[in-house]
Amino acid sequence: MNSLLIKGCSIVTMVQGDKPFVGDLLIEGSRISRIADAIDQPADTVIDGRGMAAMPGLINAHNHASMSLLRGFSDDLKLMDWLDKKMLPAEARMTKEDIYWGTMLAAAEMIASGTTAFADMYVQMDAVAQAVLDSGMRASLTRGMVFLEDDGGRRMAEALDLIDNWSGAGDGRITTMLGPHAPFTCPPQPLSEVIELARSRRIPVHIHLAETVEEVAKIRERYQQTPTEYLHELGLFCGNHVLLAHAVHLTADDVRLLRGMRGGISHNPVSNLKLGCGVAPLREMTAQGITVGLGTDGAGSATTLDMFAEVKAAAWLQKLVFGDPTALSAEQALRMATIESAKLLGIDGETGTLEAGKQADLILIDLDKPHLQPVHDLYSLLAYSATGADVDTTIVAGRILMRNRQLQSLDWEEISREASRRAARLTEGL
Repeated sequence: MNSLLIKGCSIVTMVQGDKPFVGDLLIEGSRISRIADAIDQPADTVIDGRGMAAMPGLINAHNHASMSLLRGFSDDLKLMDWLDKKMLPAEARMTKEDIYWGTMLAAAEMIASGTTAFADMYVQMDAVAQAVLDSGMRASLTRGMVFLEDDGGRRMAEALDLIDNWSGAGDGRITTMLGPHAPFTCPPQPLSEVIELARSRRIPVHIHLAETVEEVAKIRERYQQTPTEYLHELGLFCGNHVLLAHAVHLTADDVRLLRGMRGGISHNPVSNLKLGCGVAPLREMTAQGITVGLGTDGAGSATTLDMFAEVKAAAWLQKLVFGDPTALSAEQALRMATIESAKLLGIDGETGTLEAGKQADLILIDLDKPHLQPVHDLYSLLAYSATGADVDTTIVAGRILMRNRQLQSLDWEEISREASRRAARLTEGL
């Protein structure tokens, strides 16, 4: 069993009530075996952590990783123009190989910016799963299902194949969910079937909710309900673990309907801001005890997969909306990007905090930079000053995926070459 000892770093465990402290962290195999002020024992690899902050790897609770190939292709457009004129035509050209290399590009960006796990919803998910295995990351994977036309059960069959073939792969690094796309793309009958299947097989559900005003209007016109009321009436929140993406346009009654739900909400502030969708009511959600994590959405909308940008946006938006600088603290925002997102993926027993016995998913941030000095409050520095470019080392399940800003598990030159070639073909003439 290989061992790794990190010496003299500032340790940010993200365990409720813990304060950052300078100490050592020992990894044996895939797990953290000990955290202490000083650890004096031999290890196969020793990292000098002086001038570094060690914290749990960031967890991206909502992504469409292969859309990295469409980064910056259709910015500054209204949502429906962005979708109908640019995104959907380009995505229609995507092959399974395109999806693999788009996910590899996303993995390179995530590893380089400190993300160790992500939740993904897309098609051709075998390709995404293979990219997760090849990159060394951790992921919760979902085959997105739109039920606006009869496909003979193909989407559901592919969703179940993903679950049956990939759950637990990569020594447990891959988990799976069922992914009905959204209320407005899933009529009652097929959605009810998915909900019942999820309940009977105890499979978590990943679904978009109330991202736009247009979606809310469509559901109101069809069913005389809000999207949340629609899902509630169909029984989605009765016994199922549910990951809700966006949840921007919720009424006070909607939020009360979600009280006590298993799972929670992925807040994606950068994408929501960039597409002009709105600001999710975080204060109301957390007041009802609803778990709220952070995600980026796909790079086709958010442009960046840097979770440190999401931390900043989440905190600053709440402060602005309420005119209250205490509305969301730096520590709370960092918890959303770590342990709270881990809860959404259902992996909080394994990762999301730095604790002995948990999987060794962590990052080292180089604090020896002008914008990260002096260190008065480490939470504030990490939330408000740090960026993904400050991540020096990324470790997943005890394996070093990046060290000294150099990717260890991926061939960047190959990824860059493939991504550029494929992106040009996907967007030609659009």
